[in-house]
Amino acid sequence: MNYLNLGCGRRFHSTWTNLDFVSTDADVFACDITQGLPFADVSFDVVYHSHLLEHLSRQQAESLIRECYRVLRPKSVLRVVVPDLEQIARTYLIALEQASSGSQEWAANYEWILLEMYDQTVREHSGGKMAEYLTRKNIPNVEFILNRCGMEAKNLIEAGCQQREQREQHQPDQVQDTKRISLLKQIYHFLRYPNYRRESLLKLLLNKEYTALQIGRFRQSGEVHQWMYDRYSLALLLEKAGFEAITQRAATESYILDWASYNLDTEPDGTVYKPDSLYMEAIKPVT
Repeated sequence: MNYLNLGCGRRFHSTWTNLDFVSTDADVFACDITQGLPFADVSFDVVYHSHLLEHLSRQQAESLIRECYRVLRPKSVLRVVVPDLEQIARTYLIALEQASSGSQEWAANYEWILLEMYDQTVREHSGGKMAEYLTRKNIPNVEFILNRCGMEAKNLIEAGCQQREQREQHQPDQVQDTKRISLLKQIYHFLRYPNYRRESLLKLLLNKEYTALQIGRFRQSGEVHQWMYDRYSLALLLEKAGFEAITQRAATESYILDWASYNLDTEPDGTVYKPDSLYMEAIKPVT
């Protein structure tokens, strides 16, 4: 069986063909998948991508789904995972109602669910307000966040704790040493690397407009969300590309044999990697 994982990041299986915009491992091939898939027609038995589609424009998403259809063999499976807009919206309405009724617990949950809805769409720097929230010293609703966002949120919370501990252990003389080392690194990079000199010159020439350039670069880096999907809109997208037997799944359910053993949507202990997800599968028909 020939399986393809698109936009895999650091979540992949060595027996699959794994593609991402940048290679993160020897088993991951770098490829700009917005320019098409570098494979012949009817090459794969499974195509899978998770939390990729929402980072593409609607036109790019439609093109990618058509490419998935092209490289799949008849009777083969496409599995798509995206943030579940319906789930977020329903949780938002509950949080709004409870917070408006005076619940302090749900006031914190309301703040978080708004970040889930909008932050990755409007943010202007990596991590955005969600990362700031998760690295706070005191987070009032950790359990709520972990139930929604799983391991990614847990890893950010733990990283925030480690960073605070390291800052608290720094003595004043260590801080001064750090500043001196940073200055020496800047001088070295200016002398050694043309790109660093180019950026320094741009910053000097553009002044305040350099910030706008940096924001524009970030907005085109692929981190922001360009669209969101629910079970209805995603099913329409798959149907338009020609797929049939379109089915909403749980993280552990699949047409794919022994799906859970690959640990792409679940952890080795069985916990769900991204609980806030919508899982959809479809079959390429025999034409």
